[in-house]
Amino acid sequence: MPASAAPPSHEPAGDPAVRGGLPAVLLMAGSCLPILGAVLIAPVLPRMQDHFAHVAGSEALVPLVLTVPALSLAVLAPFAGVLVDRLGRKRLLVVATVLYAVFGTVPLWLGSLYGIVLSRVLVGVAEAAIMTCCTTLIGDYYSGRTRDRYLALQTMCASASATLFFVLGGALGSIGWRAPFWLYAVGLLLAPAMARVLPTPHPTAEPAAPVRHPFPLRRMAGICVLTVFGALVFYTVPVEMSYLMDDLGVRSTGVVGAVTALASAATVAGSVLFTRLTDRPRRRMPVLFLLCAVGFVLMGATDHVALLVVGAVVNCVGTGLLLPSLLTLALSRLDFADRGRGTGLWTAAFFLGEFICPLALLAAKGMLGTLSSAVVMLGLLAMLVSAALLSVNRRSPKTLPQQVPESI
Repeated sequence: MPASAAPPSHEPAGDPAVRGGLPAVLLMAGSCLPILGAVLIAPVLPRMQDHFAHVAGSEALVPLVLTVPALSLAVLAPFAGVLVDRLGRKRLLVVATVLYAVFGTVPLWLGSLYGIVLSRVLVGVAEAAIMTCCTTLIGDYYSGRTRDRYLALQTMCASASATLFFVLGGALGSIGWRAPFWLYAVGLLLAPAMARVLPTPHPTAEPAAPVRHPFPLRRMAGICVLTVFGALVFYTVPVEMSYLMDDLGVRSTGVVGAVTALASAATVAGSVLFTRLTDRPRRRMPVLFLLCAVGFVLMGATDHVALLVVGAVVNCVGTGLLLPSLLTLALSRLDFADRGRGTGLWTAAFFLGEFICPLALLAAKGMLGTLSSAVVMLGLLAMLVSAALLSVNRRSPKTLPQQVPESI
């Protein structure tokens, strides 16, 4: 990856098309929809399991109701990126938001567990388009420091909404296991607002003789590989914190919930801090992975709950900085015409990391014997990634960017 990021050759028209805060609010709300799908029904899974206990294979199928949208999103986001560039960002976003509401509420009426799993696959298809479109439009509407702030805000909204949706899912779940699915209908409110408020992005100018540049596949491949690992790092605390606390004898769900909320707040704090940074995202990557690694080592190498919480906070500050840095780095390498495909690849990489996170830690736990040992191992891997990135940075002087491998 070149040491200095060349700005995209065609930036979208940002003034006055995106004047005002309502377009940004809608894009942030749209970015939260896939998070809703990831956590909303987690509290009602035991009730759903009881309801479908008579169905063969329900022990495996019911958890899939929660996780399969992320897998579907990871597989289909690159194709959504191609559609974004060909069909237009705004049009696809509006259609996908309507389909999200339709597919998301289908389990309210289905009596078949297999049908519900299929509907969740379709929810993931809609989520792939929504997430890709929202992130692409942020790149289209804004540039420079403004773009960085909105990408950080996207991370903040995702972290805060995860906690909110978990609480809402639990509250609605007290009515019945189907009740949380009503929240997917919010897409029917957002879609008309998006159609009316969001401007259609265009490049500011076209060259006199159109020049087609090849898609920077090798460059994006390096960023995407790093993003898969970054997503695994990002999701470890939300996914595994309750298990780590249980291993230390903490049984109170209230305490677990409070610690999870504190970790989410630390992620938000890291995202806020990101907006204050002025160095290049590529230059700060080694420090961010090292910060996450230190948090993991503190979490996994202690028998004290207080130190576990400190490690989680340190790690989540790092992940709050890491996610927008990775996304900013990816967008800075993309022209307007390629931004949909590039964002789709990045989104696929991130949600692939989310999907494999619990599987990877489960495999590591099987090899090492305990979850805390697996977390320490992940911290050591993050240190190795930090060292590798630092080495690449040192071997990439700004005066000789052509000597740097594009895939790193």
